[in-house]
Amino acid sequence: MQSFLIANPKGGAGKSTLATNLAGWLAQQGQRVMLGDIDRQQSAREWLKLRPHSLPHIASWELHPDQPARPPKDTTHVVLDTPAGLHGKKLAHVLKLVQRVIVPLQPSLFDILATRSFLDALLEEKSIRRHDAFIAVVGMRVDARTRAAHELERFLDTLGLPVLTTLRDTQNYVQAAAHGLTIFDLSPSRAEKDWEQWQPLTDWVEQPLSGVQS
Repeated sequence: MQSFLIANPKGGAGKSTLATNLAGWLAQQGQRVMLGDIDRQQSAREWLKLRPHSLPHIASWELHPDQPARPPKDTTHVVLDTPAGLHGKKLAHVLKLVQRVIVPLQPSLFDILATRSFLDALLEEKSIRRHDAFIAVVGMRVDARTRAAHELERFLDTLGLPVLTTLRDTQNYVQAAAHGLTIFDLSPSRAEKDWEQWQPLTDWVEQPLSGVQS
């Protein structure tokens, strides 16, 4: 079973957008996907309630009284959405459960500063240092024409971590999410540009763990 943690300590970084769309892409590939949410708001679970039954299925946690939540039997891929402020012992515990970490990052000074500290903390975790988990970054809501986008690009160059892709600022994500959809459920005429931006990320997801570099 492959597992992905979508994490950034700052609220509004695009974690749920990235998590739901990654789960949607995996489901489109015929994988048995579970989208889990360790956020108290349970936004991923609420999104799943909106998802039409005619679309590729995405499961949620199996919940039983007096037992820990767990993926449904035969799950092949787990995508975990996380709350803002994830750090310390809780972060260390979650890192032990996953194989890869994807950090969404928006092109603003506050996002960059918060994420720099978070990435420093991630790299101090034992599971990361032992390469039990691999980290990559995805730029979110990036308008390449803006100064903020150039500042983000300059910051990403200093990380020494894979920057998989940058995703444009478009209402496609917002409008799709409102109906339980992902951009991969939209028509090519509407979302082909977004699919192209996702290609480096999905290529990374499909790599064997031995071929992923952190």
